[in-house]
Amino acid sequence: MKKRSLSLLLTAAMTATALAGCGGGGGTAQEASTAQANNNGGAAGGTTAAAGSQAPAQAEGTAEFSYPMAAGDKLTYWCELTTTVAANYASLGDTPFSKGWQEETGAQIEFLHPPTGQLKEQFSLILADGNLPDLMEYNWMTDYPGGPEKAIKDGVILPLNDIFEQYCPNITAYLAENPDIDKMIKTDEGHYYVFPFIRGEKKLCNTIGLMLRGDWLEELNLEVPTTIDEWHTVLTAFKEKKGAAAPYCFEYTNGQYLTNDPFAFAFETSRSFYLGSDGKAHFGAAEENYKDFLTTMAQWYQEGLIDPDLATLGNDQVSAKITNGTAGASKGQAGSRMGTWTTAARSSNPAFKLKAAPPPTLEKGAKAEFGQIENQYSGRASVAITTSCKDVERAARLMDWAYSDEGHLYFNFGTEGESYNMVDGYPTYTDLIMKNPDGLPVSQAMSAYIRGNYNGPFIQDIRYLEQYYTLDEQKETGAVWGDSNGAAHVMPPVTPTSDESREFSTIMNEINTYRDEMTLKFIFGTESLDKFDEYVKNIENMGLSRALEIQNAALDRYNAR
Repeated sequence: MKKRSLSLLLTAAMTATALAGCGGGGGTAQEASTAQANNNGGAAGGTTAAAGSQAPAQAEGTAEFSYPMAAGDKLTYWCELTTTVAANYASLGDTPFSKGWQEETGAQIEFLHPPTGQLKEQFSLILADGNLPDLMEYNWMTDYPGGPEKAIKDGVILPLNDIFEQYCPNITAYLAENPDIDKMIKTDEGHYYVFPFIRGEKKLCNTIGLMLRGDWLEELNLEVPTTIDEWHTVLTAFKEKKGAAAPYCFEYTNGQYLTNDPFAFAFETSRSFYLGSDGKAHFGAAEENYKDFLTTMAQWYQEGLIDPDLATLGNDQVSAKITNGTAGASKGQAGSRMGTWTTAARSSNPAFKLKAAPPPTLEKGAKAEFGQIENQYSGRASVAITTSCKDVERAARLMDWAYSDEGHLYFNFGTEGESYNMVDGYPTYTDLIMKNPDGLPVSQAMSAYIRGNYNGPFIQDIRYLEQYYTLDEQKETGAVWGDSNGAAHVMPPVTPTSDESREFSTIMNEINTYRDEMTLKFIFGTESLDKFDEYVKNIENMGLSRALEIQNAALDRYNAR
């Protein structure tokens, strides 16, 4: 993130707003956004508040602003509680991070969390109730039925263009300096809709991959596997010579891990949409290569190389199996999985070691064509202001602070003198984080004081990762997991129109449910792969060609932005 002073940002933003004439007269951002929402179809259930915030609009350039804000109404903030926070706190509001954020900005925040594993179900219930929290952290791009433009037209969330210009100089300046990111976080209609989670550098985009017991490999005189055949050899050895009842075990219930399946990538396919070499969107789960992937997984499952509890595995179960030797290989993040598991296991087994494995291929020495990598903006953990919010200015200023120099350091490193010290211009974590006196793993200590090691509405800093990875094995992961042409096959964050999104959502909900059901049946052997052609035909009959048409139309519009 490029550094800049807050005063310069404010001046630049006020000047830009004045030139644009956006917001008009002396109206507040709330009034401007309400008008825009009404132009887009009105607020559902009349939930848009008519009253604006107390301060005059920044657009006229006459009002100075500084943090902390004057006292005002408490803001309600709905978000999922990540596992590394939930291990020690019942609410994000209980953490030192949250308390400091509120103190720095002057905002009071009441955090609301859905029960673990019920994010989407609780989201649907909140929408049905209509009494929305002020701020909602969610993947509005992929998980709102109909997409972000539909959420605006439904009167659920506010378009943020006027709000950015009037109250958010920091995110406005960042987007002006980073047009590639700016392109990602708005709809085809040009509406900003969230305060985004942005990975500040591309090196932060591949932090998930395969890992396996390095100490077992050394003991068995085996190399880190690079091909599907080598993986079969290693997993078989783990079962037969190390007594692993679940040689390969991963969080099947974690959708992120399902979408990015490195063993599917080995067959140059995906469970979902990907960019083909022709520059068009393809749906991997209905292609012949997916059958080859399923054939291998079914064989491994039958041979006892894949955890028999696969379908129900969550983080707690996988953590236990990896650390106690029931499993020998998994996939996950280098920090919250590899680092946490290693710390836990070494308390009783100092020799425990996890090694990263590259994206597998079919041929020895070939460079992987597919691989796990995300866009710098994926839609995840980004915050929208809902139409129930009565003080839009307060909400916007709270969120914008994270994109200031001060907020950037805070979200990534916490409080200077407590969780980090500035050493030769480099924010360096203290022993409170790296050698926590209460014995917390680095991942959990970090999550108490920052959000840099998971996600949220801010710009992630590579310097967090440089310190987060304390093990030599962790430090190798970027080069190992990134050794592929995967970036060429990642779909950009396209946003179909609201009408397209509604149709697309209807089609894909049915297809994805069927795909997930049949994928498990094929792997478990309860359905013969002789029926794969029938499976593909059923997906086609559900409207796959139309879904691809919508995806490619959205892709064309995205490329033309």
